Amino acid sequence: MRRPADLAHRLSHVRWLAGGTGSGKSTLARALAEQHDVLVYDGDRAERGYVGRCTARDQPYLWALLNAPAARRWTGRSAQEVYESMPSLHGETFGFVVDDLLALPVDRPILVDDFRTLPREVAPLLTWPEQAAFLLPTPVFRDRALRTRFADPARARANWGDGDHDEALTLRLARDELWDAEIRRQAVASGLPVVTVDGARDVRDLADDLAARFRLG
Repeated sequence: MRRPADLAHRLSHVRWLAGGTGSGKSTLARALAEQHDVLVYDGDRAERGYVGRCTARDQPYLWALLNAPAARRWTGRSAQEVYESMPSLHGETFGFVVDDLLALPVDRPILVDDFRTLPREVAPLLTWPEQAAFLLPTPVFRDRALRTRFADPARARANWGDGDHDEALTLRLARDELWDAEIRRQAVASGLPVVTVDGARDVRDLADDLAARFRLG
């Protein structure tokens, strides 16, 4: 069994950029990579690699999600039900992230861009509190970001199937509000920083702020 203190030492070169969807994490990760030569661990891309490593016994929520048609994940369910079925809420994905990070080179900082990471999971692995930052968008900012993201019908269909995409987006926004509330609760309990994103600050300003928090450069 891996001890948190040992993992904290082995992952001291890792910075964690997590929080709510639609908060600009990936945009900021790209900016930090360009400015500070960090290696970005893209959680969305990495998730594809979890497929062959999950089992119905060890990751039941992820297994169910992977085996359900896209439309069924969002149709006929409440936001609370969708939220409670999230694999990351039950700690099913964080072990995969840690395994992946331990397999990467340690010659430069690694920036984890992953909305699935929870404060309670990462807190024991930090050398200093601002080694992690949790970005939470305002409702208006997220609404605009997700409507832009899913304006492409093909992308919306890939996420939600052939059902009512407006209904699915409304459900997605409500689910994400529940996720944000949990992130904020855990971050406060763990003494970890939360950054509110409302569009008032440009990407360069936010990237500089995060670089200082992360002790880059």
